[in-house]
Amino acid sequence: MSRSRRKRPFRGITTANSEKKEKRLYNRNFRRTTKQKVNDLDSGADVLPHIQEHSNPWRMEKDGKVRFDPKKQPKQMRK
Repeated sequence: MSRSRRKRPFRGITTANSEKKEKRLYNRNFRRTTKQKVNDLDSGADVLPHIQEHSNPWRMEKDGKVRFDPKKQPKQMRK
C-alpha cells in the first residue's frame, strides 16, 4: 500500500479518523423506529421516518469534509 493515493483532494475537518460508531448508532435507531412504525397498525404506517430525523451530520466527530490544494499539500494525498 505504499503507492496508495487519494483520487480526490478532500479531507475531514477535524482529526477524527472515522464516524463509524455514530453511523452505527444512528442507523440502529432508524431501523428500530421504522420497524415499530411498520408493525404498529394503529399509528397509520403510511408515513415512515426519514433517516435525517435520526441523524445529524454536524454532531458527528468529523463535521463534514473540506477540499485542499494537492499541489500545495502533496502529503495530504497519501492514504
